[in-house]
Amino acid sequence: MKGLTCFFLCFLLTELRGFEIPTNGLSEFADYGDHVELAPGKFQSVPENRRYQEDVDQVTLYSYKVQSTITSRVANTVIQTKVVNHSPKPQNVVFDVQIPKGAFISNFSMTVDGTTFTSSVKEKTVGRALYAQARAKGKTAGLVRSRALDMEDFKTEVSIAPGAKVQFELHYQEVKWRKLGSYEHRLHLKPGRLAKHLEVDVWIIEPQGLRSLHVLDTFDGNFDGVPVVSKGHQKAHVAFKPTVAQQRKCLDCSETMVDGELVVMYDVNREEKVGELQVFNGYFVHFFAPENMDPIPKNILFVIDVSGSMWGIKMKQTVEAMKTILDDLRTEDHFSVVDFNHNVRTWRNDLVSATKTQVADAKKYIEKIQPSGGTNINEALLRAIFILNEANNLGMLDPNSVSLIILVSDGDPTVGELKLSKIQKNVKQNIRDNISLFSLGIGFDVDYDFLKRLSNDNRGIAQRIYGNQDTSVQLKKFYNQVSTPLLRNVQFNYPQESVTDVTQNSFHNYFGGSEIVVAGKVDPEKLGQLQSIITATSANAELVLETLAEMDGLEDFLSKDKHADPDFTKKLWAYLTINQLLAERSLAPTAAVKRKITKTILQMSLDHHIVTPLTAMVIENDAGDERMLADSPPQDHPCCSGALYHGSKVSSNSVPSWVSPSPAPVITMPAVGGRVLESTPPPHVMRVENDPHFIIYLPKSQKNICFNIDSEPGKILNLVSDPELGILVNGQLVGAKKPKNKKLSTYFGKLGFYFQREDVKVEISTESISLSGGSRTSVLSWSDTAHVLNQRVLVSVKKEKTVTITLDKEMFFSVLLHRVWKKHPINVDFLGIYIPPMNKFSPNVHGLIGQFMNEPKIHVFNERPGKDPEKPEASMEVKGQKLVVTRGLQKDYRTDRVFGTDVPCWFVHNSGKGFIDGHYKDYFVPQLYSFLRR
Repeated sequence: MKGLTCFFLCFLLTELRGFEIPTNGLSEFADYGDHVELAPGKFQSVPENRRYQEDVDQVTLYSYKVQSTITSRVANTVIQTKVVNHSPKPQNVVFDVQIPKGAFISNFSMTVDGTTFTSSVKEKTVGRALYAQARAKGKTAGLVRSRALDMEDFKTEVSIAPGAKVQFELHYQEVKWRKLGSYEHRLHLKPGRLAKHLEVDVWIIEPQGLRSLHVLDTFDGNFDGVPVVSKGHQKAHVAFKPTVAQQRKCLDCSETMVDGELVVMYDVNREEKVGELQVFNGYFVHFFAPENMDPIPKNILFVIDVSGSMWGIKMKQTVEAMKTILDDLRTEDHFSVVDFNHNVRTWRNDLVSATKTQVADAKKYIEKIQPSGGTNINEALLRAIFILNEANNLGMLDPNSVSLIILVSDGDPTVGELKLSKIQKNVKQNIRDNISLFSLGIGFDVDYDFLKRLSNDNRGIAQRIYGNQDTSVQLKKFYNQVSTPLLRNVQFNYPQESVTDVTQNSFHNYFGGSEIVVAGKVDPEKLGQLQSIITATSANAELVLETLAEMDGLEDFLSKDKHADPDFTKKLWAYLTINQLLAERSLAPTAAVKRKITKTILQMSLDHHIVTPLTAMVIENDAGDERMLADSPPQDHPCCSGALYHGSKVSSNSVPSWVSPSPAPVITMPAVGGRVLESTPPPHVMRVENDPHFIIYLPKSQKNICFNIDSEPGKILNLVSDPELGILVNGQLVGAKKPKNKKLSTYFGKLGFYFQREDVKVEISTESISLSGGSRTSVLSWSDTAHVLNQRVLVSVKKEKTVTITLDKEMFFSVLLHRVWKKHPINVDFLGIYIPPMNKFSPNVHGLIGQFMNEPKIHVFNERPGKDPEKPEASMEVKGQKLVVTRGLQKDYRTDRVFGTDVPCWFVHNSGKGFIDGHYKDYFVPQLYSFLRR
């Protein structure tokens, strides 16, 4: 499991201030290894180029401590924070912690001005009933899911009196899975401001012994010598302890450089035996990861996304990596290549042997790929599954071989089946049990959670490559690990008289670099010598492998270390069992079976005091008259990432009336909800609606001119491009589910706004809204009502209706969300965009809409009956050309979101030819944040 953890403290103050970022130090290293080494890096001062306030903090982050203890791959993490209110007024303090999806929260407590609140785990309905009886005043708690970051967000907000102190403490546990040859523990450090004391400690205790351990340099070399690594034979300690001076971006700055991840990578010793069996406190755990075995022949389908978003360096690096990968295939392997955008193509419709001739031909094929169009993941995967199934049915495959699919993609589906759960279901129903699906997600905007579920459901794993990494190197590394099957049909057999309740992670084939983990209960009185008999198929023959438990000395070893967790076997067993039962519950064939599984999960959750989808955490004071509730997260609900901020209220004239202003607090980056006031928008704006219809209002002529753009899914159109001011608006098209009257309609499914001078990007899709500035990103759901402020850019969200973007109270853009019936056979959700005519742009502004900010002269004359009696025709002179235009009606949905308001306009045919400069294809751009090249 990838343990990604983010820590944030959020402060809502009564005056608007610049946000600051802190970091702190670590507890002292104390005799924990044979040698000490400094993690690589280079300390440097970063020039301050952001505005900030140097006032004395009204709220002080006194201490911030994080401690992770990993015992035999079971990680326990504690986050503790102390805050003091120096303000003469009450202040809201928000404790916002991000933890990895799949981790279990086990405890939370806080002390507010001497009053202590503790937690207990209850069945969900019981917890909600207790909460309803005594809701805490001025205090809230919650647990929500962040799909984009593969995280869950635990958040508590309290109001504290002047001079008061508050302390928060959160505990959670997770299991480290061996992935690509090592274990990875991530702590995302983003405290948001300078801290007086910061301590981050990672303690690792592995009875097998540590083969390797290192800390990645994830802070761009800014902390040379600050992470201190001490490593012994079986134990290690990592400490991160920057001083306040080291935290500062510059000597006079109040902002911090600590804004990233502390990543610890390690692996354990693996002797010639085939596994490690550990028994402790009535439970056993078996780690199975043999090495130095000959690979099994493989049948491999490469499924490569070649949509428009892969254009440029991503596609170039993917092609280079694929050429190297193809060279690594052995002659006994079989393969083919599927590439897809809105269409699906295959290099070969059947699997072929990896001969030199076939490999050379495949390399020529992928070299000619030109990215374009949309993304049809569903059809591409079903095509790959069909090829493997057919090969199996025809007896073409070696019975001892392993079949796998490797999917490489950088985006969500935009064509064909768009519902992610339906794609998962389609794959699950068609893929055979002997096929593994591995996924590689490229870039920041890829739905990694979807790829992870897709792979986990089908005996594989997923890996993510961020946009700032070398795609070629990472893809080759990923392939080398996941494409090395060593054993298939792995089965574990334990003596039934001494072992019960055995559970394991979902692998049935063993790939080099991964690990199979089995856990269960043991009867100490009948134990004797625990033995595991493992049967599997290797490259050459059936194997029978034997593993004996290593019990001698384990208890003594763990008892001598104060950081070791004596319950690691029990926790690992509970973790595996609950996750397995949750998966079985979702697939239960009858209601009776589901009830039985539910009862077991609930009892285990209560026994082990962990929050699962069936439980909730009740947080209450000693008297029991003030309570908060932290429910388990809703599925796939994107959430904002936290940060430290100062906030204030926005005056009603900060946003014009037509974009629906709100009295909600405005903050820097994180989101705070608020009631939105209704208002009447002005009639005259430039707008794009439906599939897509452009309505251009020309103020001097007082006329609306309309045109349509008929393009294809996946294409990105430039709407506004002003390189001189550094302002950009682009829209990416998404297709209907199927053609209507032989025509496939397209709509705007994603809009990108880029404010170059502020280094702020806003991405709006039908699923979520994200605001990124520098290294910070805030993600909101359409179910939120909130304001987010970064630099001079204000983003206002009105729940399930509109998003308004305001730049410095001068430029305004409004986006409307159009939801359709999910089961509609043709239509899909889409976005509309509204921009008032403004003289704030430079004279060189261009784009499909931007060019009309400098209004052209038009003359409409000779109005006459048209072919349709209700649509008269006229002649229009514009830009030196004479056009025939038709009178018609388009829709404005700002006041009537269902039926819209009719807007009369003169319609220009042939995709606006003659009215817009050049051809509409001249406005295609390769990326969502690419300026228009003229």
